[in-house]
Amino acid sequence: MTTYSHSRISTYENCPYQYKLKYIDKIKPEIQNTIEAFMGDIVHQTLEKLYKDKKFSKEISKDSLIKFYKELWDKEYSSDIKIVKEDLGPENYKKMGEKFISDYYDKYEPFEQLTILGLETQDRMTLPDGNQWHVRIDKFACDSEGNYYVCDYKTNSRMKDQEEADSDRQLAMYSFWVKDKFKDAKSVKLLWHMLAFNKEVISERTPEQLEQLQNEVVSLIKKIENEKEFPTKITPLCDYCGFKGICPSFKHKIEIEEIKEVEKFKNEDGVKMVDRFSQIKKEISELQEEEETLKEKLIYFAKQKGLDIIYGSNMKASVKDLRKVALPENKEELIRLIKKKGLWDEFSMLNYSRFNSKGRKGELDKEIREKISFEEDYRISLSKRKDVNEE
Repeated sequence: MTTYSHSRISTYENCPYQYKLKYIDKIKPEIQNTIEAFMGDIVHQTLEKLYKDKKFSKEISKDSLIKFYKELWDKEYSSDIKIVKEDLGPENYKKMGEKFISDYYDKYEPFEQLTILGLETQDRMTLPDGNQWHVRIDKFACDSEGNYYVCDYKTNSRMKDQEEADSDRQLAMYSFWVKDKFKDAKSVKLLWHMLAFNKEVISERTPEQLEQLQNEVVSLIKKIENEKEFPTKITPLCDYCGFKGICPSFKHKIEIEEIKEVEKFKNEDGVKMVDRFSQIKKEISELQEEEETLKEKLIYFAKQKGLDIIYGSNMKASVKDLRKVALPENKEELIRLIKKKGLWDEFSMLNYSRFNSKGRKGELDKEIREKISFEEDYRISLSKRKDVNEE
């Protein structure tokens, strides 16, 4: 059996191809860390120190805590950490993290609101399908009334709203672990420290909601384990991916970005073919529009003159009235009638698009799969680049 985690299955949801590279092929990413992840890790380590010192009755001032943060940053920072936002530098992120620490300290001092049971808690729990789920909790605590708190530090720049918190999978899955380990738990509260906003967001799940969540996770794991293709999925998260250099969706882009001369760039084989393909598609689109306009004019001309053939210098155009059936908006009654008349097999047809999709994903019944085969087929589509080399 495999050990899954929120991070692991989120990788699949974000990009199945990245999942394959990371968890199946076990390829190390070209970019090991991003500045956002690095800053978050340094902040986590600093807050962990705060509570560890508190546990041993070691008082720590805000100044000494920030000093620890800065020294840890300077020690761990390296030039290969990726910064996606070009208008920001490492010092900007360092100052952001410092503010997070300062605000948190002021908000929670003297840090006695809850009893800390664990910091960076790690464990495993067994899912209904036999797979393991990795438990990792930033701060685990309880109060005197039997309420347990699963706390997570968030350093991202977007505020998590209540609706998002109430549907979040990561902390909610840890509720099972808490209830199994601590039988006295009256409730399990999920708490996000939104450090960029100096706010808390708290959520709690009912037993029914947790059961539904667990079923969804098991279903998603089954989908992952049955996946055959692991396609790429382009999203804004691609900017932070460490596999872009070997990703079929970005490998060529990275190659041509290394070409500095404009003429050499425009004469690169891939660039030339896409540019020409784009030009032809545009010309075809314009011709199709002209074709539709001419069709309308020919039909109007034929009606006005009472013709069914219009002659040109070398060709002739036949204009035929081919009436077609217009189905009613509500088709259910018509379908029932067709079935009643015994004509359904004659008029119905296989939904090839849905059948093909199920087949590609390996979701068809085994006996049906044995009756089909796959053949190579490709579709080429064009879309606008966000960044193009300009003269």
